[in-house]
Amino acid sequence: MTNRNSRPVTAGTLVSQGAMALVALAFLFPFFWMLTNAIRPNGEVLAVPPRLLPSDWQWGNFLDAWVYLPFGRFFLNSAMVSAAVTVIVLTVSSLAAYAFARLRFVGRDTLFLTYLSTLMIPQAVLVIPLFLLISRLDWVNTFQALILPVAFSSFGTFMLRQFFKTIPRELEEAALCDGASRLRILVSIILPMSLPVLGLLALFTFTAQWNSFLWPLIIVNGTEHATIPLGLTMFQTQQGTQWNYLMAGAAISMIPGLCLTILLQRYIFSGIAMNSGFGGR
Repeated sequence: MTNRNSRPVTAGTLVSQGAMALVALAFLFPFFWMLTNAIRPNGEVLAVPPRLLPSDWQWGNFLDAWVYLPFGRFFLNSAMVSAAVTVIVLTVSSLAAYAFARLRFVGRDTLFLTYLSTLMIPQAVLVIPLFLLISRLDWVNTFQALILPVAFSSFGTFMLRQFFKTIPRELEEAALCDGASRLRILVSIILPMSLPVLGLLALFTFTAQWNSFLWPLIIVNGTEHATIPLGLTMFQTQQGTQWNYLMAGAAISMIPGLCLTILLQRYIFSGIAMNSGFGGR
């Protein structure tokens, strides 16, 4: 018996699926090459002609890379800084987005457009003023210097505001009639209905901060407050570069982002599917 709902496989379908498979392989090959370089001898990484697979599978490179430098400290620093930035971004963006979406005050739209225009300013332009400010505060080479300057996101405010505007006002009006405060409405009604977009923002913020390199490079000296991107550069010395350790460290650094993506995949797909989250007037 044949399934009435099944569609016949056509030549066009096979071609499109084959093309998508090739594109997927092209995107996955750099990760495959990183992993194979992580488990091969250092002298074989830049061998000509290159070998697709290592001649000697050195799985101990991951442990060697971990102890070659204080990689555990780098990992802990990155986790703490990224988590702190994510929590602050979610908190501040939620409060600001609710104010721009629901409260009425003089100059609200102008202030929002001004706030949103900061997205067009490149990070490199802000580096010098931020560094001068941090120097005046005597925060150079501290965790607060790594966290606070990047903990306020106009993108997060914009994304949450557009989603909040799609939530029916009747729910809020009913809560106001029952005597609930604005903060209680945000915490008890708005945020529970916004879990998909909050999960998406949390993932974007955490991974962006986890991979941040420019600002930590400028504000951090030494290994005590160094994050993983800075730690990876320490495999490059005057005696040469430990490419296999560098690739092993890069592979280890991908684990938190991968785990977070897996844990939040339900919210991520829901947030992407909710196109109305970027609507509103």
